[in-house]
Amino acid sequence: MQLTGAQALLESLHREGVEIIFGYPGGVVLPLYDAMFADKRVKHILVRHEQGAAHAADGYARATGKVGVCLATSGPGATNLTTGIANAYMDSIPMIAITGQVATSLLGRDSFQEADVTGITMPIAKHSYLIKKVEDLPRIMKEAFHIARSGRPGPVVVDIPKDIFVNKLEYKYPDQVDIPSYKPRTEGHPKQIALAIKAIQAAKKPIIYAGGGVISADASSELKELAEKCNLPVTTTLMGIGAFPETHELSLGMLGMHGTAYANYAVTECDLLIGIGARFDDRVTGHIAKFAPNAKIIHLDIDPAEIGKNVRVDIPIVGDVKKVLQALLAKIGPKEKHAPWVDQITEWKKKYPLAYKQAETIKPQYVIEQAHELAKERDTIIVTEVGQNQMWAAMFYQFTKPRSWISSGGLGTMGFGLPAANGAQFGRPDALVIDFAGDGSIQMNIQELTTAVNNRLPIKIFVLNNCFLGMVRQWQELIYDRHYSHTNLCNNPDLVKIAEAYGAVGMRVSKPAEVRSAIEKAFAINDRPVLVDFVVAKEENVFPFVPPGQAINEMIID
Repeated sequence: MQLTGAQALLESLHREGVEIIFGYPGGVVLPLYDAMFADKRVKHILVRHEQGAAHAADGYARATGKVGVCLATSGPGATNLTTGIANAYMDSIPMIAITGQVATSLLGRDSFQEADVTGITMPIAKHSYLIKKVEDLPRIMKEAFHIARSGRPGPVVVDIPKDIFVNKLEYKYPDQVDIPSYKPRTEGHPKQIALAIKAIQAAKKPIIYAGGGVISADASSELKELAEKCNLPVTTTLMGIGAFPETHELSLGMLGMHGTAYANYAVTECDLLIGIGARFDDRVTGHIAKFAPNAKIIHLDIDPAEIGKNVRVDIPIVGDVKKVLQALLAKIGPKEKHAPWVDQITEWKKKYPLAYKQAETIKPQYVIEQAHELAKERDTIIVTEVGQNQMWAAMFYQFTKPRSWISSGGLGTMGFGLPAANGAQFGRPDALVIDFAGDGSIQMNIQELTTAVNNRLPIKIFVLNNCFLGMVRQWQELIYDRHYSHTNLCNNPDLVKIAEAYGAVGMRVSKPAEVRSAIEKAFAINDRPVLVDFVVAKEENVFPFVPPGQAINEMIID
């Protein structure tokens, strides 16, 4: 059938199972928006800033496991997507970013609203395409989705000049993809799996260190089966939260800079560290030379570039996490409970629990605990901004399921939470979606409240308002002698009034006794977003805290 490039793009999205696209119109993409006017099979959500579109697509992908799709016009529209593209790239999130471009005849001439999108995004995307012939569009879209969702997932950019949208082609969508240079290995090498089994059986102090790759591979059940079968304590990265139930007796919670003390001590003392779908980033390892110094390290990852990149690895296994764990489980036998090791970990848990001191002012940890108590029986997705709010949520909300935690990990993007919460709610409309935010980060994309209001999204935004850029202030307190240089936000606008101006419900809570009832009231509102401004202790810190350059067992615990 003969279609315009715009029609062919929509047909391709439909064939890839895309149900929703987050975008913002502009001049060169008007032919595509005109085609959308007639073809409504893919629902378009109008955001209020292109960065919001990218984060919404990212949140949608994390909540559903599907590929998120965002759309922007050329020039500034495309460059506004770049933070969201980089965020998805760092956290390995499958996403397609479609950008408009000036006509092919105007490329390279500094034309109005021209930007070298493929050049700009090459370092921050899994792959970037510039379509120069309309006949290539179906093949490129098929390849783009294949690259985004296969192997180590990630964002793919497709830059489309204006004339490609209007030119016609005889449309035929490919049945298969064949990219000779891109063949991700999915099956683990049998000899390496055998070596891993031998090491696990011989270990006296083993630990599983699980990352976001477990969730991407849908391998949480296999992880749990391995941990239980071989009595292996499990710690997770920030991105791995939800991969293993934190209520389980084998759970150690998160490790690293703001990890639990017992996780950090256990990793430091272990004799076998089993890294699964994790990349050993600096916030996890601390001082590299002092990280797991006594351990043999197994590293299982689908991306061979990650193995040995940051730490020495004794037993590398390249492959899909789910398939490798299934192969390992088929051959490994059960193991005793490492009684002395389990006893030591139990002692650390009792001695160094996550705790805080109650006060007359609201403690942010208390808000998160109360939200957990009221939401734990529901299908709930916790989204965060970045900073102290993020770390407290990771610590004090107990996660038991994958895809229940959505947060910016590798890039640490302030302003991520609100648009990501919108995307998550679109992806799972029956879920309770809560965004824990700081009073600094919430303002970076607060315009996306309009998107939530216009689409009647019942997201809950719980602002932990301490009148500071909290995490930066904490570093200034602990490392820079309380030199609070440009981190005081006490001249913030009234967030309740802002919420109401957008058409959302706004509430303010300033006393601990009011916290639970305010959360209950917010949960009862289901026809629009709710923003609750919790006035919390101004100088509360996130502990444990590993100072930069220190080993992870050299923590400030309190």
